[in-house]
Formats: sequence, C-alpha cells, structure tokens
Amino acid sequence: MQVVPAKLKKGDTVATISPSWGCAGARRVRWEYEQGCRRLEALGLKVVSAPNSLRGSSFLKEHPEARAEDVNWAFENKEVKAIIANIGGNDAERILPYLSEESIRKNPKILCGYSDVLALHLYCYRLGLMTFYGDNLLTNIAENGAWHPYSRKWFEKCFFEDGGLGSIEASEDWSYDPCKHTDKGYRKNYIPNRGYLRVQGRGKVRGRLFGGHGELLKLKDPSGRPLVRERDLEGCIFFFEDIPECCRPSDMAEFFDSLGRLGLLQRIRGIIIGKMRMKESFDAYASSLREVIGGGYGLTELPVMADMNFGHTSPVFILPYGMEAELDMDRMRLSIGQ
Repeated sequence: MQVVPAKLKKGDTVATISPSWGCAGARRVRWEYEQGCRRLEALGLKVVSAPNSLRGSSFLKEHPEARAEDVNWAFENKEVKAIIANIGGNDAERILPYLSEESIRKNPKILCGYSDVLALHLYCYRLGLMTFYGDNLLTNIAENGAWHPYSRKWFEKCFFEDGGLGSIEASEDWSYDPCKHTDKGYRKNYIPNRGYLRVQGRGKVRGRLFGGHGELLKLKDPSGRPLVRERDLEGCIFFFEDIPECCRPSDMAEFFDSLGRLGLLQRIRGIIIGKMRMKESFDAYASSLREVIGGGYGLTELPVMADMNFGHTSPVFILPYGMEAELDMDRMRLSIGQ
C-alpha cells in the first residue's frame, strides 16, 4: 500500500526539477518554462525552481549529483507541497545513487512527470510513496497556444480534489505532433479522437496501477538490481506507453514477451496502452500484441485496451502509482480510485 500525499490547495508551493535533461534553463527555452510557471500560478499555486534545475543541459548532464540534490531539496523543503519535472530525457537513472531515501520516505508529497522520470517514480514506489505518471512542465503544461483543457482538468482533479479520479473518458481531440521548445509561434495540430481501442479481452478486472515505458525492465537501482520487482506486477493494471521512433510493433511485442519470459505477464490482470505519437493506426501494434499475449502465452482473456490519453501525446490524464483501478472491457471504460 502506497502512502498517498496530501492534496494541493490555493497558495501552496510547487517546485520544478530537472531530473534528466536540463533544457529548461537554456535561454532559447526559458520563455516556455516561464509560460508553464504562469499557468500553474493561474491555479493559485506558487512556483519555485529547485536550486540547480535551470543551470543548463551541459552542467546537469555532467553533474547527476546536482540533479539529485534538487530532488532531495524538494522533498525536504517544508514549504514545497508538490514536485513537477520540467521534462524527460534519457539520464534520470544516474541520479539514483545520490538520492536520500530518508528525505523521500519521511516527506511524502506529490511528484508528477513522465518519460525518463520513470526511474524516479520506480525509486519512490520502492519506498512506499504514491507518485503520478503525468504532465511535465514543458511537454504538457507549457504547450504553446494553451494547456489543453483535458490535461488541465485531470491535473486539477488529481491534485486538488479529494477522492479518486473516477471514470476516465477519452478526449475529444488529440495531437501526434512533436513539441518544439524553441518556436514561440508553433501550434500543435489537433484532430478528432476516435476513442479507446479494444485489443483483446472482455469483462471487468481490478488492480493497482503500475507501469511505464519500454525501458522499464532495463532500469537498475544503485546496487545494480532491477528497479521492477515481481510483486510490483502482481495483480496490477499495467500501463505502457512509448514513442514510435523507439518502439515499433516488434519492439512492443518483444517488451511483453520479455515480461512473459520472466513470468510477470502472467501476474498482470489487465493492460492499458497510451496513444502512440503517429498518424498511422494502432492496428499493427494490436496484431503483434495479440500474437505474443494470446498466441505466445495463451492469455487470450487478458484485457488489453489501447489508444488511451497518457504518455508522449497530448492531451493526457494522470496515472497514480499504486491506486486501485478498474478496467471494464465491455463498456470500454477505465476508472481510477472508485
């Protein structure tokens, strides 16, 4: 059972951190960082940057200990009630040896981010803290044009309102366009959303939320052991997302085959998959998943729902690690915390 951090209220302080990539501090990106801060301030929050978080990509790449110091500082700071990652990247695993277990365990608070922030989520999960796979500052909140109303709605519901999230409906529109952090005039193109996709399975299942992206099984703790443990997947609703540049249909099939070879796929109660950032349909991925999950392991009744609004896409809802969720394949519905 994860420790659930306190909700936010107007006047609370939020700290921004750069646990992976330090581009938020670059002069050409700073306008976007400040735009994201203003949007959080519009919710009645105060925003502070962690001491090292805006020192630039070169410095932070060379000093993972400085990135970790910011995480420790944010958890230890009694004024800070929530922590939001500026952006993902590919380097967060290097901060883990410098993190303070005591600081994190004794000061549970909201931690939100996605992509490479996964390493930090898994570290906190081991310590018993509920964290949140959702908005980064630059790649959701600060999107040029506007913070998408769907994303903002779920941010406010998740972090300000009591109780769970309830039924998660599909967004009316979505975008597969990439982010362009240096172009002030850039606007993503949004197209109608067709809703969720049934890959396989019927009926209704419940379980704790757990998951991440395609590097999940490769991440190691400071002692060299996998960050993911068998018991993390026992009876869970497993969420998975990635980008097509790094995850082709064969790669997604290989990931779930790896889970099967480890005996972990068989422990999962249901699977939800985020939208892939591409204009092509999900059909090739769905076919490869059915071949592995149903054909390879005989798990033809394991519920798998795809094309969902989380991960490297826009807009997004938020996934709280360890919160109970229900996946209803007959009604094509995901409910979280109810």
